[in-house]
Amino acid sequence: MSFPTVPDAAPGVYRYRDEAETAGPARFIAPGDVVGGGFGLFESAAAPGRIGAVPHYHQGFSESFWVISGRLAVMSDRTWQVLGSGDFAHVPVNGVHAFGALGDEPARFLILFVPGAPREEYFRRLAECLERGAPPDEIDAMARECDQVNLRDWPAQARFAEL
Repeated sequence: MSFPTVPDAAPGVYRYRDEAETAGPARFIAPGDVVGGGFGLFESAAAPGRIGAVPHYHQGFSESFWVISGRLAVMSDRTWQVLGSGDFAHVPVNGVHAFGALGDEPARFLILFVPGAPREEYFRRLAECLERGAPPDEIDAMARECDQVNLRDWPAQARFAEL
């Protein structure tokens, strides 16, 4: 059996831990451009007691979550699941989802985007919008430019407060 060679994809170890760019609660561990566009891997955190991301979907990539610590509630369509350390959730392309931390401590988790969508721009712009107190309609318009359609009136969103 022979394996193809890919001249533009040099294997190697990429040490990014201390130099990783951050935007708001996201740290860009392996941005899509670093790994050839196949995926993007970010570390994030969500403060407990409030929704971390309103219900939304993406048309061009899937999104998965792996919990490092704390408790993370992840909504898929209309169902909320509470995840703990070591738990994993996958949301397919066009899957409506949201998330938020529960309990007394922030939830820390990895987010995997496949393929490696340029989510860095979204997180940079979101951090800037939140810092200056941009209204929801402005945030939603910016999100649409970054392949994220926010659904602020999604029926299951209200159930987060019941968890």
